Amino acid sequence: MISCQRHLFSIPPEVAYLNTAYMSPLMHSVVTAIDGGVRRKSTPWTLTIPDFYDSVDHARALFAGLVNAVPDGVAIVPSASYGMETAAKNLSVGPGRRVVMLANQFPSHVYPWQRLVREQGGEVIRVEAANGDTLTGSVLAAIDERCAVAALPNVLWTNGAVIDLAAVRARCDQVGAALVLDLTQSAGAMVTDFAAIRPDFAVVACYKWLLGPYATGFLYAAPHQRDGDPLEEGWVARKDSQDFSGLVNYTDEYAPGAVRYDMGERANFALMPGVVAALQQLTDWGVANIEATLADRNRALSARLTALGLSPTPEAARGPHFIGAGLPKGAPKDLLQKLAQDGVYLSERGGSLRITPHLWNNDEDFDRLVSGLSALL
Repeated sequence: MISCQRHLFSIPPEVAYLNTAYMSPLMHSVVTAIDGGVRRKSTPWTLTIPDFYDSVDHARALFAGLVNAVPDGVAIVPSASYGMETAAKNLSVGPGRRVVMLANQFPSHVYPWQRLVREQGGEVIRVEAANGDTLTGSVLAAIDERCAVAALPNVLWTNGAVIDLAAVRARCDQVGAALVLDLTQSAGAMVTDFAAIRPDFAVVACYKWLLGPYATGFLYAAPHQRDGDPLEEGWVARKDSQDFSGLVNYTDEYAPGAVRYDMGERANFALMPGVVAALQQLTDWGVANIEATLADRNRALSARLTALGLSPTPEAARGPHFIGAGLPKGAPKDLLQKLAQDGVYLSERGGSLRITPHLWNNDEDFDRLVSGLSALL
């Protein structure tokens, strides 16, 4: 178990921030790194050619280590939507084919597939857990020979309902479907093994469970997907781009691996040092340790919420880091606002109260949440 890490963040004692699924705070180390990056950009004569590559490749390697992948399979992207559009650009559907996704899936993981079937034909199938079945079981039942793409998260962003992605991968293999994942609400807080899951593409935005700055993220591409078409034709993703004096010697060759999918201006001298600092801390803690710690704390918190009359998603059916709780009838419509007035911050998504603590939370935070809910419900 990891002890409370609140000292690494600028969170006042009167604030109970239980809203990682909305946006994580930044650690002191991340803020310091970003500040250093901004200051370096203020003196551009100090920036050298390696500065366009070193921190980017360091971030690529750290992320690969967190998900059991190789750095060559990782691209730098600014958002989940950018990564999803890259995936959709390199996959196809067509008449009679299907894209299988979850009902109430996050919009960035919906719009590209709606566009794809609109342009190429086919249909989007939205899956909900059938009566008596798990969400995984319902997804598996929807993936048949008509499925071209299974476009899924690891946990549903509204309530934390979890999917067994290794089982989904096995089913995709049986029917010849591609597996495209948005892991923004799980990577960094749940053990994520790309060697076992083998996604065709997977995207993660940094600003939630990777504890990084906004407008940064990663796209993973499987080995057979690393020769596709990028969204941009950037110079830095080309072969021998380190030779600045030779950039006018235009080439159709890309740098090897998933680098071709990198966003333009990926070096991002201000933000990339913060990404590295955040990923280094996650690596030092260990994702397995983070998962175990959050699971233990959420197990105890779920029991307390149940005693108040809420209906948390059962532990076996949710991500260990994520509590979605149905509210009892008669709950005040301004519940979140009233809790925020007392310094308790969480979200409501899709009819579920979304409670997503992290390592900065302590017993006092949980007591304030339970006390606040008890007074308002």
